[in-house]
Amino acid sequence: MKRILWIALAVATLQSCNQQAEKTGYINNTKVVTDYKVMKEAQDKWTKKNEELRAELEEKAKQFQIEVQGFQNISKSMSKANQEKKQNELLAKQQKLQQEQQLRIQEIQAGSQKEIDSIITTVKDYIKDYGKKNGFTYIYGDNEASNILYAKDGLDLTDKVLAELNGSTKE
Repeated sequence: MKRILWIALAVATLQSCNQQAEKTGYINNTKVVTDYKVMKEAQDKWTKKNEELRAELEEKAKQFQIEVQGFQNISKSMSKANQEKKQNELLAKQQKLQQEQQLRIQEIQAGSQKEIDSIITTVKDYIKDYGKKNGFTYIYGDNEASNILYAKDGLDLTDKVLAELNGSTKE
């Protein structure tokens, strides 16, 4: 009799567990972020700004080199005092160019990082809403380190979420 009671209790417990089964899935974080068209557009925008800045700074550096070369060509005909004065002017100009370069590069990096962080937050919020809307208890993130070693077929939500995410953006 005890044995039948234990079996009945085990069956009831298993049925209860099956009824309360949690809906889970996972998303490849890297793929979602890299294939999200808003992220691609942002990366293209910042790459272009970086290239434009690099071209501008290279032009300034070339102009500075021309000025230095011009000085070197005429320096022997100058007095020592004028040579030192011009050398100091060129040194100050070089330092100013280096400071401008550092500042402008930092501005590009900060702007890019701020926009990327905002996009990642948008993606995370979208995934949370997706999970709530579709009755998920958990949505795991997978990445290059491959946190998900095994998952039942059908649990990878990456392409589905990415399609919805890309479809939800205004063009």
